[in-house]
Amino acid sequence: MKVPKNGKVDKLGKVEYFEKLGVLQLELNDVARWLQHTGRRIAVVIEGRDTAGKGGVIAAIAETLNPRQCRTVALAKPSEREATQWYFQRYVAHLPAAGEIVLFDRSWYNRAGVERVMGFCSEAQTKAFLRQAPAFESLLVDDGILLFKYWLTVDQAQQEERFAERQADPLKRWKLSSIDVKAREKYAEYGRARDVMLKATHTDKAPWTLVDFNDQRLGRLTMIRHLLDQIPDRKVPETLVEFPPLGHALLRERYGTSQKPIKALK
Repeated sequence: MKVPKNGKVDKLGKVEYFEKLGVLQLELNDVARWLQHTGRRIAVVIEGRDTAGKGGVIAAIAETLNPRQCRTVALAKPSEREATQWYFQRYVAHLPAAGEIVLFDRSWYNRAGVERVMGFCSEAQTKAFLRQAPAFESLLVDDGILLFKYWLTVDQAQQEERFAERQADPLKRWKLSSIDVKAREKYAEYGRARDVMLKATHTDKAPWTLVDFNDQRLGRLTMIRHLLDQIPDRKVPETLVEFPPLGHALLRERYGTSQKPIKALK
């Protein structure tokens, strides 16, 4: 990026962004082949304030990957039955199997964030979560899951600008909810809840990585680059599917003898 005379940093341009993203997406496909080859499993937890850019970076990661192999998990409000389960229980069903990548668009950390700040759970439930989360994640890592946790940071002024953009754009209004409106008034409370959460759940086995997402394009590239760098030995031979030319007899059978195959295929 360029630094103008006024000292402000220009946001990453669209052309440069897509060029850099294309390179990273090729590497992500290397990771996908490596997972299929080794049977390893990847779970990526992506957290942050409203409008931080979680959906955008998830889309950038998943865009060129096989949707049967790379899944996005964004769970809705728990049902009455799920609300009576062990808190982590409904997330376990969505963990990756061999060769899979699972991207959690928000995760079990809802309890330490929105649920705590908005009063959807008790303080005792929050404290129990903060105690249990490191143990839960330790079990996942011990079982061989490659677990990565990212917190996307965004300033309040930038958040307000994005809220206004969503309100003005009819194609983005679905992203706004009554909870978002109330959350705007609790920016400081969310910050304090985040700090407590990070302190309690940042461990050697499952550390947090904070990424600046005030520039979402740069944030996506930074986060994807970091994710790729955690998997250094990911290059495996690629098996190419060969497409031999069809013989004239088969072409005549498929397209009819009255047509000339070459012209018919143009």
